[in-house]
Amino acid sequence: MNFIQVLLIIIVAMLAGFESVLDEFQLHQPIIVCALIGIITGHPVEGLLLGGQMQLIVLGWMNVGAAQSPDTALAGVIAALLVCSKGASVTEGIALAIPLAIAGQLLTIFVRTLAVGLGHYADQKAAQGSGQGIVVATWGSLLLQGLRVTLPALAVLAVPTEAVMSALNAIPSWLTGGLNVGGGMIVAVGYAMVINMMATRQNWPFFFIGFALSAVSSLNLVAMGIIGVALALIYIELSPQFNNNGGNGSNGGNGGSVDDALDAILEDY
Repeated sequence: MNFIQVLLIIIVAMLAGFESVLDEFQLHQPIIVCALIGIITGHPVEGLLLGGQMQLIVLGWMNVGAAQSPDTALAGVIAALLVCSKGASVTEGIALAIPLAIAGQLLTIFVRTLAVGLGHYADQKAAQGSGQGIVVATWGSLLLQGLRVTLPALAVLAVPTEAVMSALNAIPSWLTGGLNVGGGMIVAVGYAMVINMMATRQNWPFFFIGFALSAVSSLNLVAMGIIGVALALIYIELSPQFNNNGGNGSNGGNGGSVDDALDAILEDY
């Protein structure tokens, strides 16, 4: 792996650590971070497959009050590096994702504890009228979260591939198999959450069409995407909610505003 690839991985890991607490651009989500690392290392398919399966696992992970959820950033970065740069299989990456997430959970609790001290430091600087001190405390706490993911990622990159594969092969099959089964059960929860969000009378036909098209092996992802966009445009064109042509007079007054909003959405795309 060359210097540019290592530098890009450091940037992705650092941003994933930032986003694990900022939640603004969702860069720490496995489907994004695993795909990015797959592209950087030259294994985009493996990265996307790993990220997609991990994303279904982490859909139900959330912080409840002061209870910290398992860490998706560390799990996604390390699992992607093991699969895309160390030769582990996607199944092994999924099996290791859960213990990696628990390790990341402990790390982020430790870092957040340190950030409390930085918060008190920022309060002292605020009382003194020092804006620079507040900036230093804020960036310092954020940098700690980035290093929480970056340093383990660098440690994995520094370990020879042979040593990683030997360690993976030393794990008993009953343990990896059990973790894989457990991850599969959590994936079912992710599927249920997705279905629950889209379980409306208008969306069920597209859900069934997607299942039918997934059985056609000759269609690649590009073709599936084109079909999905075409179905969406057909739905928008035929739905009375977006198309008021031929409607009665009572709907004519707000037809222009709906059409204008729809045109703005289509223009954005």
